[in-house]
Amino acid sequence: MKLKGDQTTARAMNRRLILNLLRREGPRSRADIATVIGLSPAAVTFVVADLLEEGIVVEGQAVPGPAGRRPIPVEINYQHALAVGFKLMVDSVECVATDLATNPVAAMRVGLAGHDPDDVADLLAGTVPELVKLAGRPKAKLAGIGISMPGVINHEQTACVRSHRFKWDNVPLASLVAARVHVPVWLEDDTNAYAIAQQLFGLGRQHRNMAVLAVGVGISCALVIDGKLYRGANGAAGKFGHTLFEEGGRLCECGKRGCLMAYHSELSMLRRWREATGREDLGLAELRTALASGDATATDLVAHSGRSIGTALANLVNITDPEVIVAGGEAVSLGDHFLTPLREALTARTFRTAPPLLPDWEDNSWARGAAALVTQKIFDFESSGGVTDIATLGVRSSTSAA
Repeated sequence: MKLKGDQTTARAMNRRLILNLLRREGPRSRADIATVIGLSPAAVTFVVADLLEEGIVVEGQAVPGPAGRRPIPVEINYQHALAVGFKLMVDSVECVATDLATNPVAAMRVGLAGHDPDDVADLLAGTVPELVKLAGRPKAKLAGIGISMPGVINHEQTACVRSHRFKWDNVPLASLVAARVHVPVWLEDDTNAYAIAQQLFGLGRQHRNMAVLAVGVGISCALVIDGKLYRGANGAAGKFGHTLFEEGGRLCECGKRGCLMAYHSELSMLRRWREATGREDLGLAELRTALASGDATATDLVAHSGRSIGTALANLVNITDPEVIVAGGEAVSLGDHFLTPLREALTARTFRTAPPLLPDWEDNSWARGAAALVTQKIFDFESSGGVTDIATLGVRSSTSAA
């Protein structure tokens, strides 16, 4: 979806203001938009006309107004296009097709037999037509593809600089996929992508400053500062799990010792529980069952991890001062056994009142985060990082970014 005129023009910036207002608050009349944003009615009319022509907004039902006038509201047409999201995990890929509000319309999971970059790109490219067909929307445009994975990502070059789990260095995965499917492709760290989805349409929708904690195979914490995802100087911001927990302690996947995630990620909790019980067959489902039954070993271990993460998180809160903390990842499914000690430690150690911690445990949350890499382009024309190829895919598609 191309912007009319140069992206630095006033109309392009007004476009962003209008779309973000409609995203946050829903349908508004042109007069309301002008009043809320502080634009002239003429400026709003020009931008809305562009958006109507492109199909990104539609007019709704007229509503009664003062003096018998019936203002016509406009709203975002989230059905205008499809976005595809892929969440890469070590042994599988969570796949989703969504509308432009990241609501899933098709989902599947495919196995990942190996980590050769070309093989991974082939798998993702081959899954796209399947998802589009499963979505059952043959007339919808394909706005693009978002890929999220654990690692340090160069956002501008859409390349994986380093992934310990995939053993990748400088892999241009987005370019590899774009060359096969010929639509724009974005690549991002998985927690960063999840944070973008939370900011656009999730629990952080009304907040410009938030932390997004993820506790799963690893531990990370993305930051949204003044409405922008903070990536750091080298794309490595948010690697919260690699903060020090114990000097010279357990070996971490990064090759160093004593990292927080080496003790208190969901994977590390399971490892410590197996060590404590002498049973190698125990998994997350068994841990949840043990917690529900009041098993003392499981309860103490999970509570210890909650307190430890909460203590570390308090340090981050004292430095960054977020409005809210959104918490996701497999460990959230452990419920209050994990979250209550985390909140208590956070409250005890923050300089001021601790921000609310909002758990999120929805199906497809992480793959939806990948799809949000596509949809964010609608609401932030300054975002970059997408790569494209000018050829066409074997499904009806759009070669311009969403």
